[in-house]
Amino acid sequence: MTQPQGILFKHGRLNLGAIPGDADGVYVEQGIIRAIGNTRDLEMQLTGRSYETVDWEGAYVLPGLTDAHMHLSMQGVKLSALDFSDTRSTAQMLGQIRERAEQTPQGEWIFGLNWNENAFTPAAAPTLAELDEAAGEHPLYLTRTCFHAFLANSEAFRRAGLSSETPDSPSGALGRDAAGQLNGWVYEEASKALTAIQPQPDYATKKAAIRRACEYALSLGLTAAHTEDLRYLGGIDIMRRIHRELREEGVYFRSHQLIFHDYLDELEALGLRAGEGDEWLKIGAVKIFSDGAIGGRTALLQAPYHDAPDTNGMAIHSRTELHALAARIRSLGFPMAVHAIGDGAADLTLGAMETHPLADITTLPDRFIHAQVLDAKLLERMTKLPLIADIQPRFVASDFPWVLERVGPERTSYLYAWKKLIDAGVICAGGSDAPIEPLNPLLGIHAAVTRRRPDSSLPAEGYLPQERLSLEHAVALFTEGSAQAAAESNERGRLREGFAADFTVLDRDLTDGAENLLEAQALMTVVNGKVAYRR
Repeated sequence: MTQPQGILFKHGRLNLGAIPGDADGVYVEQGIIRAIGNTRDLEMQLTGRSYETVDWEGAYVLPGLTDAHMHLSMQGVKLSALDFSDTRSTAQMLGQIRERAEQTPQGEWIFGLNWNENAFTPAAAPTLAELDEAAGEHPLYLTRTCFHAFLANSEAFRRAGLSSETPDSPSGALGRDAAGQLNGWVYEEASKALTAIQPQPDYATKKAAIRRACEYALSLGLTAAHTEDLRYLGGIDIMRRIHRELREEGVYFRSHQLIFHDYLDELEALGLRAGEGDEWLKIGAVKIFSDGAIGGRTALLQAPYHDAPDTNGMAIHSRTELHALAARIRSLGFPMAVHAIGDGAADLTLGAMETHPLADITTLPDRFIHAQVLDAKLLERMTKLPLIADIQPRFVASDFPWVLERVGPERTSYLYAWKKLIDAGVICAGGSDAPIEPLNPLLGIHAAVTRRRPDSSLPAEGYLPQERLSLEHAVALFTEGSAQAAAESNERGRLREGFAADFTVLDRDLTDGAENLLEAQALMTVVNGKVAYRR
């Protein structure tokens, strides 16, 4: 029996005006788009060839959507952990903890993710005494939605050897009440003492987390993700083995892997280079944290917080430390991917990139991650560097209006200023930062277009509406922008002959209005010419 040479995807509506005329079919061979045209014409051209067919049945087809910044490992953990994403009060949160405590063997840890006291009524987190009562004899460790602040109970502090006498470090702190006693909060790298004593997942658990995340991403229409997972997986070889095995088992999902800076020694020992890999997994930039997050007031600002004048936030690395890291990263031939939310962190980050230029050591760009608080001078400096801005439009839906009080009126004109970045010529790639935000890319596109929450029409014009993006620009964040961030703009991100056969197939036309973004569902996800998901 003759083996099919290729596959004809037919009767699709190639969306957003990307393809002119009456083209509704795409012919693919070896994972590459070989022809685009009218289905009937393509069938005539393919006469005599052996090929498979997939009928899109009039569904709407986009270039494969890619999340340019998320964490597959923690998304997988979230899908099996205590999740507070929809929790709206302290009482509800404590009730969830009590219920989990009743189901958990005595003395074992309870873990939870994605609580956000700013979304509570009233806007307050549980106290240490409340956490102790709810968890009982179980040690408790809860990760805030920003992943830069945490809550723990007294049993967890006891096991970690932490007390009110434990000194803070420049890059981490324990929360304290007016009397100087621990209040349950843990900030930034002070969390290491708690994570160090927690039970570590075995290989099977790690692999299962990545599998859950990849399969969930495919169900949302995502064909690929740029992810950083080594802090959970524990090694580069483990990460590569997991993805290789999942692909062999039929999980077809592309990943672009950022390397956390703690793994530079392994990176060097393995002799890996930036951009190395195949069509399924590639090695990306080295990830560094420059500061924390606005929600916990650990994002580093140039001037004090408007609602907390006693603090500017927190630098994860001093200027000297950051420059030393940058120098080593460049010596290994790698770009940097730096988490920088506050304008103070932006200044530190740009200084490191300017002092240690990327030059021609790699085709991959540097990545400026988040870029939420900027000013005109910082933006001008960004335009002069070979960098990509990794932005997360969905943050607008989660952080407004409370973020306005955090930063104050003097900083709002460059707050989550995605349109200013694009208008200035900065290439932007769109991501979710999942599990911090929902992984669904259509929610990110909705936030970019409307600048408001999905469940609210207020304000009708959106928050800082001058920064709203057109639908075309918003979709491009997750297609062309993501491809440019991975130096793949000549092979991914568009429906074009010679490009990778990655398609996101939806049940409705996104151009019919912003509300369609909230209701649309993925009917099929095609990756490298393979049907990786079908609803």
